[in-house]
Amino acid sequence: MSRNFGKLLLSLGLSSVLVGATLVATPAAAAQAVRLQYRTSAPGATTAQAEPWLRLHNDGTTTIPLNQVKIRYYLTGAETYRFACSWAVIGCATINGQFVRQQGNDQYLEVGFSSGSLASGQNTSDMQLRFYRADWQTFTQSDDYSYGSQTSYADWDKIAVYVNGQLAWGKPTGTEPDPDPDPDPTDPPGGAGELFDDFTYTGSSDPRLAQRGWTVRSSSGGPGVPGATWSPAGVSFPGGLLTLDSSTNGTAAGTVQTELSTASRKFREGTYAARVRFSDAPTSGPDGEHVVQTFFTITPLRYNLDPDYGELDFEYLPNGGWGEPGNILYATSWETYQAEPWQAVNTHTEERASFAGWHDLVIQVSGGRMKYYVDGRLFADHGDIYYPETPMWIMFNQWFIDLQGASGTRTYRQQVDYLYHSKNEVVAPSVVTSRINALRAAGTAFKDTVPNP
Repeated sequence: MSRNFGKLLLSLGLSSVLVGATLVATPAAAAQAVRLQYRTSAPGATTAQAEPWLRLHNDGTTTIPLNQVKIRYYLTGAETYRFACSWAVIGCATINGQFVRQQGNDQYLEVGFSSGSLASGQNTSDMQLRFYRADWQTFTQSDDYSYGSQTSYADWDKIAVYVNGQLAWGKPTGTEPDPDPDPDPTDPPGGAGELFDDFTYTGSSDPRLAQRGWTVRSSSGGPGVPGATWSPAGVSFPGGLLTLDSSTNGTAAGTVQTELSTASRKFREGTYAARVRFSDAPTSGPDGEHVVQTFFTITPLRYNLDPDYGELDFEYLPNGGWGEPGNILYATSWETYQAEPWQAVNTHTEERASFAGWHDLVIQVSGGRMKYYVDGRLFADHGDIYYPETPMWIMFNQWFIDLQGASGTRTYRQQVDYLYHSKNEVVAPSVVTSRINALRAAGTAFKDTVPNP
């Protein structure tokens, strides 16, 4: 099934160095300390390709999951570049890179990892990376902030390292993609109302869900496998975590999908935030299903090419789908669509990497722009005709694009720690975290001062 068809169904259905250990400490633990060493094998001031070689050290006392590490190499200029890994002890297959535009003409190369862990006292050894202009023209690298001409490894703080979204090494430069990079954690909310839910419910039949404006879906329809069931039985709240358990035995009749939605459409401009746990593997049964794990806002489509339709999505596909062969995270902004013949009016940004684990997801909607953040990092910046015009619902769901026909029942799990929204206010990701901590410290499990339309 194509990605666009999946969106159609959604709208129509709205009623040692590397260790494999899974017991690792929280990346933000104070006991962790990372250090980056750098050298280059292309030291010339101008070059056909830059060749930064890196070694990441863990000088702390706890293991660091590499999929929560991001390394930023800062460049000057707006040229289009391509990233490649020539060779790495940890394996180039685990390393990915993307170029992130900053304000003005600057940008940075962000290097990430899809898997693996870095044990205490160990380092990654050589990661021989390179990047080059898309048109293969030579370029000047001597004016790049992160460039150094040394050909032997040395500690290098002009390349920044982030662990779980927090700066752990180096001195970033340029305009970081954070509207409030040094916020006061005591800043009070400045919007027109707040919604916060810590998901402290006893189960999907808890009457407080409806009292607080939530709907646990039981109605049929899309998105997902035609004939599948949307079951409240798959929605639970163990330990104060919204838990969506979706399962399939390879047949439509044996497929169960899950969804939690706000009952009221009263959300448009402002900041949306949730801490979401994505998973790459099922909790039981064989892997391989094309499952979609989401956090999004949406307005119903009344008719083809309805100009008042809107949708802002985070969608994670751990096993690919819609023509993608592997795990991929989408941020998609929708203006509208037509069902027959199919015509989609949207824009999206994607990253092909594993996002298994907990992630802080933030969407800022203000001034004609929608900015999507993942763990404090600007992931996507959309706007123009895709800006939402009408109030939306807030939703979490987990569903199957199609069925792979494997035998045996398999169950996939998505979890959510909290939901936060501030109406008509741009809130930096770090300030969101401060506000959540303050609400929890005050014993607040639920708050809703967002006015109804």
